[in-house]
This record gives sequence, structure tokens and C-alpha cells, in this order.
Amino acid sequence: MLLLSGVGPADHLREVGIPVVHELPGVGQNLRDHPSACVLFRAAGDRPDVQAAAIQVGLRYTVEDSYLRNDMQISPLLMTSEHRPAQVVIDDDENYIGISASLQLALGKGELRLKSNDPSEYPYLDYNYYQEPYDLERMRKAIRTCIEIGEHQSYRDILLDRVNPVDADLTSDASLDDWLMRNSGTSHHVSGTCKMGPASDDMAVVDQQGRIHGLENIRVADASVMPDCIRANTNATTIMIGEKVADYIRTGR
Repeated sequence: MLLLSGVGPADHLREVGIPVVHELPGVGQNLRDHPSACVLFRAAGDRPDVQAAAIQVGLRYTVEDSYLRNDMQISPLLMTSEHRPAQVVIDDDENYIGISASLQLALGKGELRLKSNDPSEYPYLDYNYYQEPYDLERMRKAIRTCIEIGEHQSYRDILLDRVNPVDADLTSDASLDDWLMRNSGTSHHVSGTCKMGPASDDMAVVDQQGRIHGLENIRVADASVMPDCIRANTNATTIMIGEKVADYIRTGR
């Protein structure tokens, strides 16, 4: 909305034919998310009802040798055509269970850009997953942990065989990296594209009350103000941000 209104990086706005109202280089930059990938197993039993909760338990932990605390989440996933990561392909006649790894503190960041000045046209999202080699390294370890869990003898009666990744994808770090690049997707926790920060930060868009730097009577009150993606689902935090900014407006701050 800010980009379409002429607030953002001047060169990009001119590129898509939008008059520059206020130049702010950080608008649309610093796109953060939780990149995820799923190890898929063929499972015993009947397929789950589509109303069943896809995720019912999770493991949050620090990847081995990581300097970032609680940077990974692993979750078993029920799989149906209605409830599955978009990058996972399944046969509706079979029953599957996935074990998903989601990087909770990715170092890499992407950007949101407009394709045109038409508000009805979807923007371009470049998630830029695994821009940082350290993100890829941690996801490799997590996927191998998912496989170790899924192939443990405790689950032999439930998880019958591994469908993806295949053994050839696991022969080296390079082959697993290639698999991750082809099989990773979003956790739908996009944030950071109007990050909060001091006016001295050229890439900051809003101040601590959500007010846009250099403009009056306009604020941002959603997940885009987070400087980084929190280590959790963004829903509750985004509600809190909205309520806090509403309180600032009500009290004249």
C-alpha cells in the first residue's frame, strides 16, 4: 500500500510509473520469514479427516553447534491435499505423514517489489531463502534430524517408508542443498518489510510508535514493522502490535 501510494525507494517507484511522494529506501526491503522443508513418509492407516489439526505437537530446539538459541522447530504434519505445504506433492489415494523443519531465526532476507502501478496485480516476493550459507547449513542438519526421528524403530509400524528426500538426495551436503533449494517453502510468517527503527537507520520505516519516518498522521501496525521474524507464529504478536499502536493513537502519542 505504501509503495502504491508513492512511499518507498524512489528508483523502484519511478520504474513502475508511480510518482514519488516520500522516499524511504526500506519500504519493501528486509522481508523475513521462516523457511521450511518437509520429509515425507508413506504412513499406515487411513488418510486423516480434512478437519483434523495438521500440526498437534512440535519440537523447538537449538541446532547442534548453532550460536542462535531456539533457532529450529520440527513438527509432524498430517498430509491431505487440503492441508499440506504447497511444495509437497502427494497421491490422494495414499496416507502420508510429514516431518517438517522450520528455520526460526534465518539470517537471510528478501524483498517485496511491485510489478506495476496496478493495485490489482500481485506484488513480487523474493524470499531469498538460503542467501546465507549458515541458514542452509542449519537446515541440512534439521532435515537429517527429521529423517533420524522418522526412521527410528519406535515409528516402524506407523511410518512405512520415506518418499522424499530419496537416498540419492542425502549422499552429500551438496546434494541435500540442491534438494532444499527445490523443496523449501514459506511458513506464511512474512514480516519485516516496514521495519521499526531509529531515524538514523536508513532502512527503518517506522519509529517505536509505528509512525512513518518523515510523514505525519500515518502509521503501520502489522507484522511488517518487526525488524526480524519472531521465533513463533506471528499471529499473536501482530495482534499485540495493532492493539499497542491503537493505544498510542488513542492517547495522542
